[in-house]
Amino acid sequence: MENEKVPTTIITLTAGVVITLVSLWVGQNHGLMPEQASEQAPLVDEFFDVMMTIGTALFLVVEGAIVIAMIRFRRREGDDTDAEPIIGNLPLEAFWTAIPAIIVIGLGIYSVEVYRDMGGFEPNLVKSDTPAQMASMPGSAIAAPLVADAEGMESDEAAPKGAKYGFGAAPKRQGQTADLVVNVTGLQFAWIFNYADSGVVAGELHVPVGKDVQLNISAQDVIHSFWVPQFRLKQDAIPGQETELRFVATKPGTYPVVCAELCGGYHGAMRTQLIVHTQEEYEAWFKENQVAQQQNPNQTVAVNPADLSESEFLEPYTTKLGVDEKTLTQLHSMHES
Repeated sequence: MENEKVPTTIITLTAGVVITLVSLWVGQNHGLMPEQASEQAPLVDEFFDVMMTIGTALFLVVEGAIVIAMIRFRRREGDDTDAEPIIGNLPLEAFWTAIPAIIVIGLGIYSVEVYRDMGGFEPNLVKSDTPAQMASMPGSAIAAPLVADAEGMESDEAAPKGAKYGFGAAPKRQGQTADLVVNVTGLQFAWIFNYADSGVVAGELHVPVGKDVQLNISAQDVIHSFWVPQFRLKQDAIPGQETELRFVATKPGTYPVVCAELCGGYHGAMRTQLIVHTQEEYEAWFKENQVAQQQNPNQTVAVNPADLSESEFLEPYTTKLGVDEKTLTQLHSMHES
């Protein structure tokens, strides 16, 4: 009785089902993202999960084809003949060109939807058809001076007054005033948080859970970047140009705020915290700090690492690394030299 071969279609179908199931599982269980703590975070994570699913499927198909080719078409012992000449396969080439094109276009459309739902389309930007204001749009930094000169005005006059870039209100909150407005200033190498019209200034950001928070972000010296990984939000702080970051925190807790833009020698130390309170805890913190700062308006709210002595700057690392201060100071001095 002759051995019957399994039809190629059955093998292909089985492989397709296995690859699909594995890819879906990896896409939902990769564990690469930190916890979600804002309304915007699930939007980003869902998009990332889709990309992980597609990426896993492509990896399995491409690597699987390579492994199968290595085994099936390997050189047999004693076979010194040339391989069969293959000129080309137009349908196959069209297929492997069309599929990636469709995937890229689909992901591009999906990413624009996510960006829109997060409020990423130019919050509070004054719309205009004038060339000068169009040149002031993001991505037109090179064109702006040229257009401004052509119209006989200074470059800094090209930007529309009141323009603000970043992540504004989500579509469902368009036109609504934020529940809390905080002015954020980035400077080498600290973040300063000024609670508008209240007199409260802090070196940490405190917000109530479930409230719409608007950050008006600016920089005093160089470009910084305000990044909260658990919120999936990042916005540049630009000297001379205010940006906006609007979010709703969904989970009480303490989350790191990281500067994600190389801003100088102490860039790595430019960190602080975003603390999400319940409404009652936030009101208690706010009243306590308002009273304290009224009594002592000159208190320091943030420490600039550049103002610390070498021993003060290295003190937290001696405990964390388990190295005595003298040794760590010597290593730091060697690195500086």
